[in-house]
Amino acid sequence: MGVDFKAKQQEFSAYLRDPAKHPAPADVKPGRMAIYRELFFNNIDNFLAVNFPVLRKLLTDTQWRELAEDFFTRHTCKTPYFTEIAEEFLDYLQTERNHPDDPPYMLELAHYEWAEMAVSIAKEDNPVNPPFSGDWSTQALHLSPQAWPLAYRFPVHLISPDYQPSEPPEQPTFLIVYRNLDDEVRFIHITPITYQLLALIQERPGQTAAACLKSVAEQLRHPQPEIIYEGGLKIVRDLAAKNIILFDAKR
Repeated sequence: MGVDFKAKQQEFSAYLRDPAKHPAPADVKPGRMAIYRELFFNNIDNFLAVNFPVLRKLLTDTQWRELAEDFFTRHTCKTPYFTEIAEEFLDYLQTERNHPDDPPYMLELAHYEWAEMAVSIAKEDNPVNPPFSGDWSTQALHLSPQAWPLAYRFPVHLISPDYQPSEPPEQPTFLIVYRNLDDEVRFIHITPITYQLLALIQERPGQTAAACLKSVAEQLRHPQPEIIYEGGLKIVRDLAAKNIILFDAKR
């Protein structure tokens, strides 16, 4: 009864994280500790594999095991929720992982896969635009909380066992991930102009479409801003139809 429970718990968890550096508690059978350790690790390993299926497929069993073990050993998660472990894994890749043999696209691919999961489980309801057939240029625009514009150096949506670029292409990749009214997650490959428009709406919600498109044209220093304006209004209409861009038809 004189056992320091907190110290025993720390001894137990230290072994589970890194049995190579920390001995098992002397009062627990080695075989039992090995089972505990495998159960804990397998939970994390399986969760990562489910949430990052493309990355898992691209790595050999040995490479994946080393990556998952390194995360399990080194990273201190700040959340008790399994649904947030994928974000912890991203933090680990960005701030702690430094392995010369890792694919150069690994962090971006993991972010792309995480974004799909994060949007799918987001708690916010999907807003729906009302019917509208008036002047789109006067509409105050907002970005749906279920729509995220994404920018990557690598074409992460194309990476597969048959396509694994060693260098990023000259042009970056722009995507938007969103959840539709059927609660299905979809990705759209978008142009740099569309990305700038969505990023502007996200940064400055409530501006009219006309004001947003004027700002985009100024940022691009386009010699014919009317082209940006007309094309931009079509983009607004198309994305509003998917409830990616939201507006108030009462204005």
